Amino acid sequence: MIGTFWALVPAIVAIALALLTKEVYSSLFIGIVIGAIFYAIDTAAGFPGFFNHLFNDGMISQLSDSWNVGIIIFLVVLGVMVAMMNKAGGSAAFGDWAKKHIKSKAGAQVATIFLGILIFIDDYFNCLTVGSVMKPVTTKYGVSKEKRAYIIAATAAPVCIIAPISSWAAAVSGFASEGENGILLFCKAIPFNFYAILTLAMLFILVFMNFEYGTMEKFETALEASKVTSDFEDESGGNGKVIDLVLPIAALIVLCVTGIIYTGGFFTKTTLGDDDAIFANETYLNFIEAFAGANASFGLVIGSFAALIITIIFYIFRRVISFKSIMQSIPDGFKAMVPAILILTLAWTLKAMTDSLGAKDYVAGIVEGSASGFKMFLPAIIFVIAVGLAFATGTSWGTFGILIPICIAIFAPGNPLRIISISACMAGAVCGDHCSPISDTTIMASAGAQCDHVNHVSTQLPYALSVAAISFLTYIISGFTQRLGLVASGIISWTFGFLALFSFLIFMKKRSLRKQK
Repeated sequence: MIGTFWALVPAIVAIALALLTKEVYSSLFIGIVIGAIFYAIDTAAGFPGFFNHLFNDGMISQLSDSWNVGIIIFLVVLGVMVAMMNKAGGSAAFGDWAKKHIKSKAGAQVATIFLGILIFIDDYFNCLTVGSVMKPVTTKYGVSKEKRAYIIAATAAPVCIIAPISSWAAAVSGFASEGENGILLFCKAIPFNFYAILTLAMLFILVFMNFEYGTMEKFETALEASKVTSDFEDESGGNGKVIDLVLPIAALIVLCVTGIIYTGGFFTKTTLGDDDAIFANETYLNFIEAFAGANASFGLVIGSFAALIITIIFYIFRRVISFKSIMQSIPDGFKAMVPAILILTLAWTLKAMTDSLGAKDYVAGIVEGSASGFKMFLPAIIFVIAVGLAFATGTSWGTFGILIPICIAIFAPGNPLRIISISACMAGAVCGDHCSPISDTTIMASAGAQCDHVNHVSTQLPYALSVAAISFLTYIISGFTQRLGLVASGIISWTFGFLALFSFLIFMKKRSLRKQK
């Protein structure tokens, strides 16, 4: 079973059950149990081995991983800050301000999109911040929770994967070959990330064309029919102002960036070698190199905790919230994040099961086996494989770690297919991440929008698959046109991609109008 198709079965079962039963907790756990059973059978470990792999190698190991713990702490701190902003009246004040300046449903959606684009540092941070900040105004103008969750998801990972200054850029750059500038490689790949850029384009087009399709149309139509326009309430009845929301958010952005580059050695002049010799630190005051070598999880913890302290002091100084209410926000914020943390824990454990069964080796073998005979089709092939792998495992970063080293090894540095294939890998990973109900980013988007998780997945899936199909065709075009050079290939590919997207959405709108008659 190890290193074969069976390695992907636990994740496939979990995803299928989640979509069929609309219950994510039991679905994930069943997938985990199946993975542990397969491992115990293949290794002849018996019942002791089954339980050891399930809990010790699985859940306990994932919850003791420093990266995962850092993400959990970050989520809790964000939850606390959101609770504090609500109690202080900052969210309500921003909602009142937005209601005065945003006059339509389209305006509310565009504002949400722009805020999502502006918060490009980290997808987790993006999901939870945009969701809490834009809830009042999107609710007022009848934007469903499902649509809000889609906007959040579509401006989280897709923006991070084309932003050179982000935790995702740092992660991808770490997979570059020795002696190669990972950030430079990442930047070269941005123009060919068709899925990410076409997803952002689709957001704006859908807003201005004023229509939805698929499952999203049902939720939007149902909300309009119910005439529900507001479910937002100021929980404190306090005297909060817009500054009570803007300053904490600004502090989060600035301090999270500072925390990330701090872990990359931005502020450290010297470093110790293996023999305790002192060397000049290459990342000192070098923003790009520090970001590339950063520990994003630890950096987000440092930044968010510092922002929390500043926010508490600020609120006490302004007297918009009592110290007792501030302390009550701590358990309230934690409680709000419990469902997301539970799903993340189960998703991480499921990934550990698929890893132990050799899913990476199986997928890597497929890619390497197909490379020799399908050079021109390789970007499209890699895109599809990345989609499937990220969908089945629920992780974009894991997909990067599997496929990017293969892309780097297959092609020489000067080969245009090298850049296009790396882009295809990143694009496919984000696409699979979007589609997967066990993806941590998808889970965070649901949490940020306060939307039922399965509803978010079912409404997002048609949109993500539509862009994926167009991206697949565009990668075929780029694979054949790369002989003309990257610039010419990019122009031809993007012309095709945008025309295909516009044509498809025009067709879907006409179809939607026919259904309404």
